[in-house]
Amino acid sequence: MATSGSLICVKDLKKHYKGGAIKALDGVTVDINKGDVMVVIGPSGSGKSTFLRSLNLLEEPTGGSILFDGEDITKKRYKNADGKTVKLDVDALRQKMGMVFQHFNLFPHMTILENMTLAPIKVKKMPKAEAEKKALALLDRVGLKDRADAYPIQLSGGQKQRVAIVRALAMEPEVMLFDEPTSALDPEMVGEVLDVMKELAKEGMTMVCVTHEMGFAREVGNRVLFMADGQLVEEGTPEQIFGNPQSPRLKDFLAKVL
Repeated sequence: MATSGSLICVKDLKKHYKGGAIKALDGVTVDINKGDVMVVIGPSGSGKSTFLRSLNLLEEPTGGSILFDGEDITKKRYKNADGKTVKLDVDALRQKMGMVFQHFNLFPHMTILENMTLAPIKVKKMPKAEAEKKALALLDRVGLKDRADAYPIQLSGGQKQRVAIVRALAMEPEVMLFDEPTSALDPEMVGEVLDVMKELAKEGMTMVCVTHEMGFAREVGNRVLFMADGQLVEEGTPEQIFGNPQSPRLKDFLAKVL
């Protein structure tokens, strides 16, 4: 549902390969509102990650539009409020969208604190002392302040992923994108990462999360999208999606995963 609070409006989004022979995304339309915790579920190869990565242009759409804060980011150039044609600043766009991947993407040769402060200092031109103070406060939030001087290799998978989340938060994004953030973790580490995400949700952070964790989708999401074959097959509240699925494709999927 589109509302005046829509932060991202996706319309007829397509991503085709091999001249249209492979349709990773085939006409997805959805609005993401401020404060939404949108969970994207579906079988492997359904287009979930392609959809997520398209939101910050890590994947370049073949067709359709993505309006973020009112600007169509799929256009390389657009008219600003003064009517002037300006070039899209993809780096500035990505600062507003924190991204957390399956594999933590921490720099192995840097300490946790250095990983945390690199972008705020380099990109936001934040003074080093201020960046470190903020980074330590964020690490404290996830129980890892005492590991600030450690290197990624000295951390468990769950700890690395918690660092990856707060590293993205250090840029003060408007929305957080999670691409299967727990799928590379040992089962006992999944809970500690999901707990951090639950806290973010409680604080009102807008989140889009591709996940196989149906419990998380049920408990934390306020909207669930079910994708299959590059299409958005069904969307609704967790109660609607899990308690009263409409499409045969969704019923079949839930029968296999629940």
